[in-house]
Amino acid sequence: IDRATALPLVLAFSDFDDSLEAWEKYDNISFRDLCVKLGVSKKCYDEAFEPMILTGLFAPGSECSAAAALGMAYFFVLKSQNSFDVRWCKGNIGDKIFQPWVDIMSSKNDLNDFEEPNNGVDFLTSTRVIGFESSTKDCSSISKVICQSVGDAGGTKENMIEADKVVFAVGGNALNAMVKFSPLLAKHADFRRFANLRGTGVLATRLFLNKKIDTPYSANACWGFDKGVGMTFFDITKLHGIIHDRDDDGTGNDEHVGSIIEVDYYHAASLLVMSDGDLVKKVKKDLDTILGKMCIQAEVIDAAIVRLPSAVNWYSPGSYANMPDAQSQSITNAYFVGDLVRTRHGSWSQEKAFVTGVEAANLIVGNNKDEGIIPLSPDETHVAAGRNAIKLSKTLLGFGDASRAPSLVDFLW
Repeated sequence: IDRATALPLVLAFSDFDDSLEAWEKYDNISFRDLCVKLGVSKKCYDEAFEPMILTGLFAPGSECSAAAALGMAYFFVLKSQNSFDVRWCKGNIGDKIFQPWVDIMSSKNDLNDFEEPNNGVDFLTSTRVIGFESSTKDCSSISKVICQSVGDAGGTKENMIEADKVVFAVGGNALNAMVKFSPLLAKHADFRRFANLRGTGVLATRLFLNKKIDTPYSANACWGFDKGVGMTFFDITKLHGIIHDRDDDGTGNDEHVGSIIEVDYYHAASLLVMSDGDLVKKVKKDLDTILGKMCIQAEVIDAAIVRLPSAVNWYSPGSYANMPDAQSQSITNAYFVGDLVRTRHGSWSQEKAFVTGVEAANLIVGNNKDEGIIPLSPDETHVAAGRNAIKLSKTLLGFGDASRAPSLVDFLW
């Protein structure tokens, strides 16, 4: 019966087509309010939808835009129901993916796609942006980026980078901070609205246990230990393909070789203030509850804790109006990439960050914005049928113009 109360959400999924008009309608209400208005039972919401939103958008449904929740769930759940579009790296991501990528970009020996010498990319480590300069009176472009670097001895040094194009590959909280501390950016209305953006905290922990734990699944979403906090845990031993030592003949007992378990918490500001020791105890207790006797008997021999306050984007109700487009309208050589950027592609998370990166690159070199980007696959038959039915109904209500017809949100509020 509780599951049946979720059926009205099919109407919302069918009505929300990722268009600008749909975002403007659904972004001003929270996902929880939408569920309440549609009659979703408290049990169904608390046990099914709230955990999904906490681990998918990193905040409770009462503090997440209904548009963001529908868009995220559509991409990850409805778009390909027979597959889960995630591939886990078998090994350390930094070693397997990012460092080789950095090495390629840094190389100055190869020719680029235009058969011209490749000057390579200079990566400035331990460096942050502290300001911008413009060579135009109306500050309509950025000519220099002011940076501050921290040296090996701990001292700081300022330097300026001449800029033809500037790409902001940062999240909402970083954009917020840049506008607050940059008079040049704050001159422009489309940048000032970034001061309304915010992030939510993440706690990343990794426990090294003295015993091997047989986890049923290598990646798991969890919920219920702390109110308003989402949680996932991963068996790094399995995901990274760590092979335990055995005898030469392939036999032997490897129980003395322990498991590495990563536990991440989302919307975790209330946990970030805890000490390292208390956090390790909490994480171990949570894992003991989930995994049972085998984990209870294991001991923590080492741990790593990373606190990330305001690190991930918070898709709060009304936030869509404050998000950036791929290119600034006021500073013509400024571009934006990341999962916060407004785009009609329909992807989310890392996939959206990649897509917006390609979009910005296309705009910079003068290509069509969508060039080289793979569009999402067509809707599955039943999903397409639902959307077509809603579209037909709105066309009739709008006397031939679907955009003039009321949406589901207009009927509910």
